[in-house]
Amino acid sequence: MNTKNLSLILVGFVLFFGNESYAQDDNKSKTKFTEFLSNSYYSINFGAIFYPFSNDNLIDGFQTETFSKNRFSGRMLLGHKITDDLSAQFGVIRPASWFKYDNVNNIGYDRSVWINAWSLSLKKDFNLTDRMSVYAEAGIANVTRIGFSINDQVIYEDAHFANFLYGFGLQYWLSEKWRLSANGTFMPKSDKYNQPSISQASLGFEYHLQQVDDSTAEQYAKNDYFFPKNIFQVSYGTGALGFGMNEFFSMNVKVGNFESFGIPVFWLGDVKAEHAFSLTYQRLIYRSEKIFSLDWGVSATYFQSQAGKSDVFAFSIFPVLRFYLYRNKNYDFYTNYSIIGPAFISKSDIDGFETGPKITYQDTMGFGVFFGKEREYNFELRIMHYSNGNIFTRNAGVAVPIQFTLGKTF
Repeated sequence: MNTKNLSLILVGFVLFFGNESYAQDDNKSKTKFTEFLSNSYYSINFGAIFYPFSNDNLIDGFQTETFSKNRFSGRMLLGHKITDDLSAQFGVIRPASWFKYDNVNNIGYDRSVWINAWSLSLKKDFNLTDRMSVYAEAGIANVTRIGFSINDQVIYEDAHFANFLYGFGLQYWLSEKWRLSANGTFMPKSDKYNQPSISQASLGFEYHLQQVDDSTAEQYAKNDYFFPKNIFQVSYGTGALGFGMNEFFSMNVKVGNFESFGIPVFWLGDVKAEHAFSLTYQRLIYRSEKIFSLDWGVSATYFQSQAGKSDVFAFSIFPVLRFYLYRNKNYDFYTNYSIIGPAFISKSDIDGFETGPKITYQDTMGFGVFFGKEREYNFELRIMHYSNGNIFTRNAGVAVPIQFTLGKTF
């Protein structure tokens, strides 16, 4: 399976959500999941990653005596239960920061090797007790490695290939919704692509979406908590304010000699937008009793790059997770998060950076409020990112700075 197949699967996954949302248009409350969502879950795991890069991976004549290895890594998955004990999973595994060859040839060259893997797998559960189970996982991974050059000479080549992925784990069921997990995930070495094996040991959780009964759904629908059915937003951002929020949430803030301060929940990008203007429409798919909602959205964005003043247009369809953090009689405060929204971008390479194919992904993250007597108005601070998630070796990425957003609900 190549990367185009994985991209098509992901697009289909998002469009499936969209299609099922139309089937629920008559259900004005939106307080019940679609059939597909009610059998789905997500998983977040953090732990240590191991890949034994060495001087043997470099071409003759280049070596180093020391390496910088940041073991901290994460794996995020979307899963769908085919049966009670068999699931299909799609996700990504990657380190928080890249492996680095220090002071190559003792002449001051520090070079990083970037690597991550998107996977599609099957997971089989085996129950041990009412609250404990083990699982086995097997599938295929799209491995992307970005090597490095010195003075235009390739020292460690880029690579992009399919690899086998397998794993095992132990899970403890806190409830029908929550499972704690201890996981081991493995990918064998590839002599053909000069790639060492990759393994990860991690701890995390699975959250399984649970359908509510009709009476509970009706109670949720009749409560006074506000959830907008439709939102139209206009956004503007400028690089003159800097990229501090982008850097903090991608763990790229420099504090003294420490170069990786922040929270690693978003991405930065080599291409910086000087100006950005967006139009966004979002529609409600599902709402919980009080805290959570799921929307789908479409957007059109124009941005001008900071370095080369390139004019770029982007169009995307995307899911939106919204969490209401505080509700007040005058406003509702929330945070939202959107990742892997299939997008078309009008330029493949920008300002000399290889950003990859024109088919890419849009990610957004923000904080906002709904206000007004009927919560008819919206204000939001938002950051954006475009990249292909290292599915391809060309993936410089685009960082869009804080956008000031005004919206209207209806």
